[in-house]
Amino acid sequence: MQWAKTEVADVLDQLPAPLREKTEQIPVIFETRPSRALVRSGITEDTMGLFEGESTADAAGDTPVWPTRILLFLENIAEEAGPSESAFRREVRTTLLHELGHYLGLDEDALDERGLA
Repeated sequence: MQWAKTEVADVLDQLPAPLREKTEQIPVIFETRPSRALVRSGITEDTMGLFEGESTADAAGDTPVWPTRILLFLENIAEEAGPSESAFRREVRTTLLHELGHYLGLDEDALDERGLA
């Protein structure tokens, strides 16, 4: 988990200042795998990350009903990356940027265009 925490901190530190300010308040939660409740809600068991909450594109200025957060599922990321620390860190980076993209209002096509699918 330390590799993941270090990579998340590095990614967030490297964001341009205006973007970093938008993402400062979003907690990144580390879980092993999606919970049973998430799977029952339609999330696949092999999901590596999940953005929950209201994107900046959807924000209406009201307090969102659900807290905004990013979940990273470390066992699924590790399975995708294999035993290499550098591959694991790359996958954490890509997954985090993908979920931050959702926070900023990007859909799957827009993320794919940016190499974050």
